Amino acid sequence: MSHPHARNPPDRTDGTHGSNGHGSGGRTSNGHASGGHPGARDYDRAPLVVTWETSQACDLACDHCRAEADPERHPAELSTAEAIALFEEVARFEPNPFLVLSGGDPLQRPDLFELLSAAVDVGVTPSVTPATTPRLTESVVDRFAEVGVGRMALSVDGATAGRHDAFRGEEGTFEIAMRAAERAREVGLSIQLNTTVTAETVSDLPAIADLAEKLGAAMWEVFFLVPVGRGDDLAQLSPGRAREVMEWLYRRGREAPYRLITVEAPFYRRVAHEVQLAEGETPRGVGSTGAGNGFVFVSHTGEVYPSGFLPLSAGTVREESLVELYREADVFRRLRDRSSFEGPCGECSFLETCGGSRSRAFAATGNPVGSDPLCPWVAD
Repeated sequence: MSHPHARNPPDRTDGTHGSNGHGSGGRTSNGHASGGHPGARDYDRAPLVVTWETSQACDLACDHCRAEADPERHPAELSTAEAIALFEEVARFEPNPFLVLSGGDPLQRPDLFELLSAAVDVGVTPSVTPATTPRLTESVVDRFAEVGVGRMALSVDGATAGRHDAFRGEEGTFEIAMRAAERAREVGLSIQLNTTVTAETVSDLPAIADLAEKLGAAMWEVFFLVPVGRGDDLAQLSPGRAREVMEWLYRRGREAPYRLITVEAPFYRRVAHEVQLAEGETPRGVGSTGAGNGFVFVSHTGEVYPSGFLPLSAGTVREESLVELYREADVFRRLRDRSSFEGPCGECSFLETCGGSRSRAFAATGNPVGSDPLCPWVAD
């Protein structure tokens, strides 16, 4: 998720991360709607998004899972009190970031609704990314709305039950997602759809785009796979194919009634810019997200990372302030200093606009300031 550097025009970024490191936005206490203009925000001082991995436990075995989740909760998960202390730290940032409760599956925590209420009480509106298991009932969706959840994100990786369920590793997950989305619309709870793009799922994108419109989604978040966890075994797109897909996404999103953003594909901004110039449009920013520069990920045990896909810990919230870690930790400062980037990314004329996926660069090379191998211009 490459949010632009704080010194860049703020309209080049919006959107959020959530499940498996990316996910849903909502509405902050200062009134900013997720997916809209984030306002003039200094990313050296405050992130746009804080995602907390509530638990790695999950009853699904999704092909792409970053966390390699299993059904059992980890004994060292943050306690209820520690989680509330984390929310209080999030509220110290000014302006308030979006707070996303992700997983694993947040519904594996018996204190989830107590935590959601606590987040609201400290002045931060939470969003949640539940797994589509039988735990996600209509009554749970009702409770999300009642407690003040800003948005619920649902993963949809295939346009049909057969396609989606095969990717998610469990029959019935597509139907559960559809029922939850319909119930959310009935009770007035905003939703977004999250889709992972791989060589297997890419052909379903047009139909998923239509489905997002049919369900009344506020946002469609399109995540370009980072090969970590179980996702390391999946076939990625080629750089050239990724560029073609992004051109299509830009044109589709231009006409869509929902906001479309990409995750771990910041060169979407360059693709959109070139389409705009070629088609005589007035240049405008598009939503694409990045690691460490406007985004911070807190693991189930309290470790603080630039992203759930970039496992370089800055420290732990059990011992240090989240605010200070985000602002002062070396790994975050380095990722916000694009003059430190190396290789083709460091030499690119779109460095400040794009910057490449730091997570994918690290997964491919072990160097978080190296070049993103999915970028079509790097490949050239």
